[in-house]
Amino acid sequence: MSEGPKSTGIEPVGKPRSGVLTGALWGAAIVGVAGVLYIMVQSSTKAPSRESTGESASTLQTSFTSKVQLPAEPRPAPDYTFYDSAGKAARIADFKGKVVVMNIWATWCAPCVAEMPTLAKLKAAYAGKEVEVVVVSIDSETSAAKARLFIARHEPLAFYHDREMKLPFKINAAGAPTTVIYGRDGLEKARVAGEADWSGADARALVDEALAGD
Repeated sequence: MSEGPKSTGIEPVGKPRSGVLTGALWGAAIVGVAGVLYIMVQSSTKAPSRESTGESASTLQTSFTSKVQLPAEPRPAPDYTFYDSAGKAARIADFKGKVVVMNIWATWCAPCVAEMPTLAKLKAAYAGKEVEVVVVSIDSETSAAKARLFIARHEPLAFYHDREMKLPFKINAAGAPTTVIYGRDGLEKARVAGEADWSGADARALVDEALAGD
């Protein structure tokens, strides 16, 4: 999921009347629901998990770089609040000074669930280093407890929750899972759309490049 770092060979990406007001509010609500449904549909169209296809780890690893997108111009992380397991507010800016691998996921997203163990391995591989793997659930409030228990089984990952389910829109994600790598300066360095094996050498090379680039 440079002589500077070695190149990855990846191409860059680049006062109304009350009746009218009521209608506008209903319209906004419908758009919001449609947006969440869109993300769910996009998630269901991602590549099936390794277990269901019999695809080997080496095959997934080979395809990792094909999923990576590099911004034509580095974009700052959104100033958006999500919450940790204790309910404390957090932002990507809170991790400034570290490379942040931020993943958006949900328990209803099969590819998200399938790749989570590899994100746990990535975090373990960078223990004690200036790298933070931040997995943010976009589950509803009613499913948040289930999501929290799921993350508890994937140490050393910590649980974070996007209560308003707006983070995908803030980062212009096409679906879930989406993983964005931010440099120590808080700017986006790369992103991966869809399931990926974050435990392999290609993923670590991407993180190492972000570390070396700041």
